[in-house]
Amino acid sequence: MKKIVFLLLLFLAGSIKNSFRSMPWQPPVTERKVIAFYNLENLYDTLDDPATADDEFTPRGIRRYTSATQQHKLSNLSRVISELGPSAGYAPPDLLAVAEIENSRVLQQLIRQPLIAAARYQIVHYESPDHRGIDVALLYQLKSFRVLESKPLPVTLPGGSKEVRFTRDILYVKGVMNNDTLHILVNHWPSRRGGEVRSAPGRAAAAKKARHLIDSLQTRQPDVKVIVLGDLNDDPDSKSITRWLGSSGKRQLPGSTLLFNPWVDWYRRGVGTLANKDRWGLFDQILLSRSWLDSNSGEWHWEGTGIYRKTYMIENLGRYKGYPMRTWDGNRYRGGFSDHFPTFITVVRKTGSIG
Repeated sequence: MKKIVFLLLLFLAGSIKNSFRSMPWQPPVTERKVIAFYNLENLYDTLDDPATADDEFTPRGIRRYTSATQQHKLSNLSRVISELGPSAGYAPPDLLAVAEIENSRVLQQLIRQPLIAAARYQIVHYESPDHRGIDVALLYQLKSFRVLESKPLPVTLPGGSKEVRFTRDILYVKGVMNNDTLHILVNHWPSRRGGEVRSAPGRAAAAKKARHLIDSLQTRQPDVKVIVLGDLNDDPDSKSITRWLGSSGKRQLPGSTLLFNPWVDWYRRGVGTLANKDRWGLFDQILLSRSWLDSNSGEWHWEGTGIYRKTYMIENLGRYKGYPMRTWDGNRYRGGFSDHFPTFITVVRKTGSIG
């Protein structure tokens, strides 16, 4: 009897061993999410708001901006958003920061577009004091992100004691992605109107405002996960970004409070997100705190960076040939997408292994 039991145990052990041998080892499963920024180029509604300079974007305005025009623009933008990521056909971004939107109404119209309605985007938006009435906002998918806190950060532009001027607020959003708490700052810094040097103090003021919050977050928690993204109206090597915001394109700076700017190398190679007078600029950036590069810090980590530009988004005729296909050519409706290409990053986490 003992011999029979012994032989049976040997048989079972061999069967188990062979079954494991027949199952190939598989690496840990990787979950990936996309975080993106897109300047939507004057996404207005068709109504005249007496409090802002939006008259041109009305049916009677100089641009003859009708409901049909607006609907075409919404459809175009949703096409890009629906596939914005590492390759065409990718799902809409999990988090999408946007600029140049007039109000929550146009965002509601955008997220209901058929191509992206299934993402069920939620909106974080505040009205800002910009004289043109354009703001920034954050769209997020509920399955990917949960908002804990949000607020606008007003930016006061230099102008002396007799003149206090305001630009777009910086949008601050604190939320949770799985077990990681993220701190997101959505930006649209003052433009270069009037010249790059003359307008630089305005962008420095916005950069210092963002940096002040980042410093306070890093003081309380050195490994905090911060994302700064938006249309900064400056390039990665501009003083506003390197000095006042505090950033570097170098990855190997352990313990540094400087933000990591993955766009430095792109810009040095002559790659950009918008063009002017045949010169490419890279204003649309996404910067990260160093904890995103540390595999031992939290669950989610930075994987890669990209500019989403497909042939259909590129101008194929006229004075802007080769540029992003914009919505407007002067006051004439061109029917394009935006005068900026969107940017994105991918972040990943390991979720276990199979086999």
